[in-house]
Amino acid sequence: MRVVVTGASGNIGTGVLAALEGDDAVEEVVAVARRAPRGDLGHRKVRWVAADVARDDLGPACAGADALVHLAWALNPSRDRAVLRRINVDGSRRAFAAAIAAGASTLVHASSIGAYTAGPKDRLVDESWPTDGIPGFSYSEDKVAVERHLDALEATHPAVRVVRMRPALVLKRGAAQHLRRELAGAWVPSRLLHPARLPLLPSHPRLRTQICHTEDAGEAFRLALHAGVRGPINLAADPVVDARSYAERCGGRVVRLPSVAPIRTLHRLGHKVRIVTGEPGWTDELLGSPLIDTTRARHELGWAPRHSSLDALVETLHGVHDSAGEPTPPLDPRAGGPLRVRELFGSAGARGPLSS
Repeated sequence: MRVVVTGASGNIGTGVLAALEGDDAVEEVVAVARRAPRGDLGHRKVRWVAADVARDDLGPACAGADALVHLAWALNPSRDRAVLRRINVDGSRRAFAAAIAAGASTLVHASSIGAYTAGPKDRLVDESWPTDGIPGFSYSEDKVAVERHLDALEATHPAVRVVRMRPALVLKRGAAQHLRRELAGAWVPSRLLHPARLPLLPSHPRLRTQICHTEDAGEAFRLALHAGVRGPINLAADPVVDARSYAERCGGRVVRLPSVAPIRTLHRLGHKVRIVTGEPGWTDELLGSPLIDTTRARHELGWAPRHSSLDALVETLHGVHDSAGEPTPPLDPRAGGPLRVRELFGSAGARGPLSS
């Protein structure tokens, strides 16, 4: 099997490459990234191709492909909606079209729980939950737009097997500094983000979420290439993460919040004055996205996550504290450099794609 992976140098991409490297049925992996790594990452099956999914001809990279795993996605520049849509929506369409034109019979797309309409935090929902997204949140709106495009693509190309992976937040140690730059901003003091140094843990019925470790996500994408499944598949590990479950693992005092409005307000203010990099919609997703049921992944893929959600979170917080990263351009801990005053008040949002 010849597999093309877009966004291969990013957080999920590195997990997918590691999983495919150990798959005897995979003969070659064409790793597409906007900036290919300079050094040898130790992969025998991987051939890197430097290409921008939104602009470059993807035909040569997809030639002879049996399957496409599409991961390329941008979180920033969060203030330039047109740029994000060009990369995320138009880039996805171009990648799918190139793969189908090359004869690929399987498309595995990295969607997200961000595609789901706001839902319950006291029970789990399956893949039939509506996918109207979180209004006003560009990441969610673009995930929904790509899912709608896949609806049309499935209707016009019924012989192509399309799988939509919908993971919860995907974390690992090696992506810590990258995620910190892209979401929180480089102003956040790394030394304060040690798992044991969070003395006050805010608690509210909406402050509950799920996490999947990057290695486990990579394995799920690999399994999707072989399982013959179609349609959406939720990915998340146990347990649900909230103040109480975190306190039981790492300590800290649980503090009940009467309202989540101050959290939203602080995020919007921080983003407005260019302190917080990630757009305010990330808070809206945290508070709004439903908790997901992963029965389909476990039963139909045979997926069994090796890391708990708390394992992934604690590992990532240690990674932020230690300024951890990996030797690909997006995950390089030195990529962002020190935060400068002009970034706070001039061009803090002008960063490149997350995965492509």
